[in-house]
Amino acid sequence: MKIIEQSVAWIQPPPPNTLEIIERAGRTCYKSEDKITPDSAAKFVQTIQNSGHSSVIEHVSASMLFVTDRGVTHEMVRHRIASFSQESTRYCNYGKEKFGQEVTFVRPIRMRDESTYSEADYPRDYWLWHQAMMHAEEYYLQMLDCNYTPQQARDVLPNSLKTEIVMTANMREWIHFFTLRCSTKAHPQMRDLALKALALFNKDVPMLFASLADLHLKDA
Repeated sequence: MKIIEQSVAWIQPPPPNTLEIIERAGRTCYKSEDKITPDSAAKFVQTIQNSGHSSVIEHVSASMLFVTDRGVTHEMVRHRIASFSQESTRYCNYGKEKFGQEVTFVRPIRMRDESTYSEADYPRDYWLWHQAMMHAEEYYLQMLDCNYTPQQARDVLPNSLKTEIVMTANMREWIHFFTLRCSTKAHPQMRDLALKALALFNKDVPMLFASLADLHLKDA
């Protein structure tokens, strides 16, 4: 059994000329392309945002790889205006050598790395979760040994199972995603992942994501 932390990484970040793309698309509405200058994009995009003309930012998209658990991805795929490609438990056989013949689980964020616990402070909730994962792996591998197919054996795998999913969406939908999933009302595991992603978006396109970052990242 392997336990990992969840993570995020770019597949395709927002292009370096994101603001210029938005400006060019937006000025088409007003036939004001002649006002485009080398430094006009930022001011134009700010004006667009202030006016609530959010459809213009849909012309730029980005793709991100999330390594998380199955419970989180069940929430992610509810975002309709996005495309998803996810690791398949039907076709991925975790009992094969290329998967290390072990099952990988994502540690719940409320629990510390088990190596940091002393015998005196080893919490019962972590022990219960750890035992449940061990049994799930054991039964999954036994089912494969009994000639069950991966899609049949997966019935015993829990929400903590590690999975990888690529999400592609336009900037407007990413903003909507972070508005919902970075909230303190979001599931803690989901929120932790969304905050990691928001930090990358804010680094690459602060003009679009700074307000969300100021709201959510400073206290995260």
